[in-house]
Amino acid sequence: MRIDLHTHSTASDGTDTPAELVRNAAAAGLDVVALTDHDTVGGHAEARAALPGGLTLITGAELSCRLDGVSLHVLAYLFDPEEPELARERELVRDDRVPRAQGMVAKLRDLGVPITWEQVARIAGDGAVGRPHIATALVDLGVVASVSDAFTAEWLANDGRAYVEKHELDPFDAIRLVKAAGGVTVFAHPLAVKRGSCVPESAIAELAAAGLDGIEVDHMDHDAPTRARLRAMAADLGLLTTGSSDYHGSRKTCCLGEYTTDPEIYGEIVRRATGAFPVPGTGG
Repeated sequence: MRIDLHTHSTASDGTDTPAELVRNAAAAGLDVVALTDHDTVGGHAEARAALPGGLTLITGAELSCRLDGVSLHVLAYLFDPEEPELARERELVRDDRVPRAQGMVAKLRDLGVPITWEQVARIAGDGAVGRPHIATALVDLGVVASVSDAFTAEWLANDGRAYVEKHELDPFDAIRLVKAAGGVTVFAHPLAVKRGSCVPESAIAELAAAGLDGIEVDHMDHDAPTRARLRAMAADLGLLTTGSSDYHGSRKTCCLGEYTTDPEIYGEIVRRATGAFPVPGTGG
């Protein structure tokens, strides 16, 4: 089985619609794909309706969190999307995305970049606006060569010149809320230092003690020594280890299935979940 547990669609900051994403996942030879848009489950219905035969959909979301001033992301799988407390927190994060993005546009204009909010809003469309949409605008304007080049201290990285904070969950609350909704939690790209500051490894141990289920190890932003360190940490802490593409369509260079999760780990995630079930494709 080929299993990719971290992808994004136009419901947040990917470039594939949810329907396109599941069709592309099947074409890439995946057996299982998780749709984990930022702080939203808005793409799940479309993905279900278009799900090809032979492909299983894992519903999820990537939750925006902050611990001691450092941003981090928690992947939440197979939770009940109607659970009111978690739904309310996701809405608070989403509602803060527009003023936060407008603040970054204002900072960029102060830095001499001829970017406009209308340009960013057009790129985001109906998706939850975020930094990748602003980064795409910077590429279109010729300010940077690629979306990844915008995520530096010069521009949009955490604590970068144009960075603006947003409402984010405490990760301990996120773990509690996801578990209350019957879901499973995995710390996304925990040591992706190229994205900016990362929480210390001691914090990962504290999150594990609070009920974190796993950490994302095989990811484009982790080099080989980092992956080895994370695997050793997971073994010490009793955490599951996943691998994922973090696919964003044409907005990033990674491909669907570039990194995958071991079938036994996937089976354990499904076994632990009680809020929702994997969706088997029926040829939609």
